Amino acid sequence: MPVFLLNDSLEFPQVYLSEPDGLLAVGGDLSPNRLLLAYQMGIFPWFSQEDPILWWSPDPRMVMFPGELKVSKSMRPLFNQQKFRVSFDQNFAAVIKACKQKYRPGQSGTWITEEMVDAYLELHRLGFAHSVEVWQGETLVGGLYGVSLGRFFFGESMFSNQPNASKTGFITLVNSLVALEFELIDCQVYTKHLDSLGARLIPRKQFIEILRKGISAPTLQGNWSEKLPLVWPGNLY
Repeated sequence: MPVFLLNDSLEFPQVYLSEPDGLLAVGGDLSPNRLLLAYQMGIFPWFSQEDPILWWSPDPRMVMFPGELKVSKSMRPLFNQQKFRVSFDQNFAAVIKACKQKYRPGQSGTWITEEMVDAYLELHRLGFAHSVEVWQGETLVGGLYGVSLGRFFFGESMFSNQPNASKTGFITLVNSLVALEFELIDCQVYTKHLDSLGARLIPRKQFIEILRKGISAPTLQGNWSEKLPLVWPGNLY
């Protein structure tokens, strides 16, 4: 399949036209309207500093069905002892910048370019991008961010400066999304970390079918510190 070159028109090719590795298109921009259209179609940007903007729709797709979350026995004392404190949308900028700066084994650089940071800060300002912060005292020690449309949360990146900090944030987010009957968390590509939490690969066709239904629901837009119930997992186990 060819890789499509995007122009100024606000459109994407259909996802089934992507390369075997999931690469679908090159170019375009990271405007809010284009990013939101991409998520609605099951597409996301992922590129390095030296690359043009690259758009992907892999098959299979790594996802988390919220009801399939796995919480290991080793995590439960952390919640019971309240080692960390979790918040939503309290410092989106700090979370995305920490994700950008986090060293990841096997990667020579980061795909979270300054252009990406600016784009998602704007999505956050518009109420579509959200952060989960994990605190130890007054220090930010972990977190994650992503985009929400309908009953879908599209995870982008997470970081942890203390053992199990990002897991604490992710588990808390999943339980809070369950309370609002979210259907799916998009994890994009396979990692052992996500697999250990219960995420799994599904065919892209199935992902798109669930996506079309999920994004038809009203979007919980705005600051989630005021809108998303904080369901502390320690109350559940």
